Amino acid sequence: MSGSDGVTVGDPPRAAVVLDVDKMTDFANPELSAVETPLAGQVIAVTSGGTGGHMFPAVALSKSLVRRGAKVLFFTDARAARYTEGVEGVKTVILPAGGIAGKGIKGRLIGAARLGLGTLKARKRIKKSKPAAVIGFGGYASIPATMSAKWLGIPYAIHEQNAVLGRANRLVASNAQRIATSFAKVTMIAPSDEAKVIWTGNPVRAEVAALASSEYDAPTSDGPVRLLITGGSQGARILSEVLPTALVNLPEDLRKRLVVTQQAREENIDAVHKTYAGSQIDVTLASFIDDIPERLRDCHLVIARSGASTVAELTAAGRPGFLVPLPHAIDDHQRYNAQQIEDSGGAWLMPQDRFSSEAVTDRLAKLLTNPDALTRAAKAAKSSGRANAAERLADMVLDMLGLNPAGSPDTKNISKDRGDSQ
Repeated sequence: MSGSDGVTVGDPPRAAVVLDVDKMTDFANPELSAVETPLAGQVIAVTSGGTGGHMFPAVALSKSLVRRGAKVLFFTDARAARYTEGVEGVKTVILPAGGIAGKGIKGRLIGAARLGLGTLKARKRIKKSKPAAVIGFGGYASIPATMSAKWLGIPYAIHEQNAVLGRANRLVASNAQRIATSFAKVTMIAPSDEAKVIWTGNPVRAEVAALASSEYDAPTSDGPVRLLITGGSQGARILSEVLPTALVNLPEDLRKRLVVTQQAREENIDAVHKTYAGSQIDVTLASFIDDIPERLRDCHLVIARSGASTVAELTAAGRPGFLVPLPHAIDDHQRYNAQQIEDSGGAWLMPQDRFSSEAVTDRLAKLLTNPDALTRAAKAAKSSGRANAAERLADMVLDMLGLNPAGSPDTKNISKDRGDSQ
């Protein structure tokens, strides 16, 4: 398949089957969630680690499970433990863990040894606490608890944030009871596992989820044009190098209307500021943007990498994206993420090797003066997402344990492509 920018992704592996979750109980209503506690007395283990992209959905599910009465035992590594600090009803167990992919022989041996130690600790703790289920969210830190569940005969499920099943999740997918996905289509899922795939979506913060009810207002012919440029928690150097020059080179009548919020690494901010100087562009630069929901609500276009969390927020808010996948991401998952939202019509993909200031100037000059195209993309982005993801994940746990009062999903309507089903 090909994007409008000409990037060739190749023939994707067979698309995963997606189960219909419409019959599952919807606990999106906070009042209902507060009253119904079907998991009272149950211990549920949740496991994740590494980056916020893995941790945020895991914490979101944990909060939903606690609202339903569960006690959550959260297995993670030392660097990710901060994400669970102060979360009521969640007890954190820190495990030794280390990555293996992309490392030399020594690094792999150290990573494997730490995973082994972590697995011994997780197995001992799980055997003692006897959780009703274990839910893994990927990252190498999730392997010890999910493998322990497999060996101890405890039902477990996994959630994949990207459009490619990650390596940690692939290790444990074959024995998982459910494989929850953020995207309607996910590659690298074995054909034998397709029947247990369920499209729940990827949880986003409440402030972003609330934007689903906001309307997208396209830029007018003489009004401001608001751009939000983000590059992940550390900023992306390529965005700082290319975008300021590209924007400064836009036609003057368009350039004078730009209102830009750009994230850049601290060490790059001075250089970025100098590029914008004298351009008549209203620009705000920061190494960390602490009001993303407000900026996302007001912007006309988001220019960003295509990590799972970024794409989830775009689809939740219904905002068009101009996406530049990280070229060296493991399994090239950012390209698959971006390709899927572009295929839906919700974004435009430009690979980094074609992301020059000249190409970006040309593309933005056309996009930012085409309000109809931006509006169509905003609508498509919203329709390609899955709302109430944390609650759908919690429903999945209930279903695994036979506690879902609405019964199991209606599997007779299984389809190879449920991407247009809302």
